[in-house]
Amino acid sequence: MKAKLTEIPGSILAPQGFRAAGVFCDIKRLGTGKGSDKGMKRDLALIVSEVPATVAGMFTTNQACAAPVKVCAARVKKGRAQAVVANSGNANACTGKQGMQDALEMVRFTERALNLPQGLALVGSTGRIGVTMPMDNVRAGIIEAAALLGSTPDHAAQAAEAVMTSDTRSKRVAVEVKLGGKLVRVGGICKGAGMIQPGMSATGKRPAAAPLHATMLCFITSDAVVAPRVLNAALHEAVANSFNRITVDGDMSTNDTVLVLANGLAGNRDFGLGTSDFGLFQTALTHVCLALAKMIVRDGEGVSRFVTVRVKGAKTFSDADAAARAVANSPLVKTSWHGGDPNWGRILAAVGYSPATIVEEKVDIGYSAPGSRDILWSLKRGQPTKAAFKTLCAAVAPKEFDLHINLNLGQAGALMYAADLTEEYVEFNKGDVSDPTSLGG
Repeated sequence: MKAKLTEIPGSILAPQGFRAAGVFCDIKRLGTGKGSDKGMKRDLALIVSEVPATVAGMFTTNQACAAPVKVCAARVKKGRAQAVVANSGNANACTGKQGMQDALEMVRFTERALNLPQGLALVGSTGRIGVTMPMDNVRAGIIEAAALLGSTPDHAAQAAEAVMTSDTRSKRVAVEVKLGGKLVRVGGICKGAGMIQPGMSATGKRPAAAPLHATMLCFITSDAVVAPRVLNAALHEAVANSFNRITVDGDMSTNDTVLVLANGLAGNRDFGLGTSDFGLFQTALTHVCLALAKMIVRDGEGVSRFVTVRVKGAKTFSDADAAARAVANSPLVKTSWHGGDPNWGRILAAVGYSPATIVEEKVDIGYSAPGSRDILWSLKRGQPTKAAFKTLCAAVAPKEFDLHINLNLGQAGALMYAADLTEEYVEFNKGDVSDPTSLGG
């Protein structure tokens, strides 16, 4: 059954029974550092369900893992939550015992401010690494945000702004779908522009067989009735096909987090894995995650081109994934994209040094418009085609295009949503030792 999805306004407040707020409490310190705004940009958000909700989460697999991630991963295991407190301007990462105390204080203070039972608040942080949280500011922000909670699109926008760091625009989406005759909504916000190649798992531990590699934070709400086990399965699949398929710079953050709260107020009948309603819900959740993930790449630091790298014909998925990631993260490939250079040699070299099994004489490389099957091949069976250089240049001139790589060795495939590498990215990230306020973790 094909899901009939409709995109709607409201993002995290489109589902029934959620409220949110975003406030400025000077966590980063006014006027310092780099980011989306050095002024009085909102830097603390609250997202609250009217009733306890089913919860699922996915977290960074970086072994240098921030305190908020550790707190969230432990709490999500219980399967119930009612609020999320999130901040920008400070990652609370690599902050030792004090960082853990501060992350726990954030959730406990939020529960007291909202009069919630213990254990129902979650936390997310993004910003500078290695700096302790200004907890007086955080507590003041939580109190103010709790007093300003509302359910309008403006409240959703304020929460989305509050988690931005180097983002140039907020990232929001919502959809609705019918499950068993009941209208169910799924909405989300996220942030991310640099330090982007998430590789998340439900526990924060790397699966032994998986090639997983600014922080990205994503908060999703739904009014669906859905059991914890089912929600976990749906989120795992959605993240695998969205956030774990993007890269801006190949760097995995210490703080990557995706949380979804489903409060059941839509009143749909409960559904199990493998049912038609599960398929519809999965489609809606994946749509939200993928839309947000693509927004992150398009808003990447200094990004001028969005490239979908499509690998097929690999012996195994691991081979296809490895080849796609090697190309998507190659500085030489990414700079050629920025220059509009259809340099198949750099692409073939990246595929060749990846862990994937390839046979040079069988590799095809080509370009197309996004989603098109009309491919202009620059390389066929390891040899350049007769395609004119000007024609190839025209194929990679648009701001968005697809790169096709066929290894012609099997049936497996993988894709990555990637970005070019620009002078602006280097300028933004190189640091300025003459201005310590621009530096940090």
